[in-house]
Amino acid sequence: MIIINKFRLLKYKNLKFRCALGKAGIGEKKSEGDKITPRGTYKIVSVYYRSDRIKKIASKFKLVKIKSNMGWCDDPTSKFYNQEIKLPSKFSHEKFYRKDKIYDLIVVLDYNTKPTIKNKGSAIFIHITKNKYAKTLGCIALRKTHLIKILAQIDKNTRVKIA
Repeated sequence: MIIINKFRLLKYKNLKFRCALGKAGIGEKKSEGDKITPRGTYKIVSVYYRSDRIKKIASKFKLVKIKSNMGWCDDPTSKFYNQEIKLPSKFSHEKFYRKDKIYDLIVVLDYNTKPTIKNKGSAIFIHITKNKYAKTLGCIALRKTHLIKILAQIDKNTRVKIA
């Protein structure tokens, strides 16, 4: 189990890495855009990566190559809320294909799925941190090398506990 705590530490077996969390810290997620990293235990549902920027990843997950028309819907009024979508889209969304490098590698957690509750929050990712571990909008962010190292060791049975 991967454990992420309020001290902005991610631990997995013998690995321990600093990470960034949501601006509002760890807690009970109340709504879309509240900047909270949601407390709970989650499954990893998918892994996306930029093949033009990351050449080699060891992983037991099926890796999905990010294309320029990929995004994630964060618009509670859309029937595609909290799902991958094709761009362009009239609904509010996150673009996967970005100039900055934070989405070069994305691990998607199963937050607010099955069922998806409108406005409960979308897209809790583990992704690459900005410089100096800037706080996120609710995701968990790590250095690229650290995320690649963890991804090489985990599998579909690995859970992510945010406490």
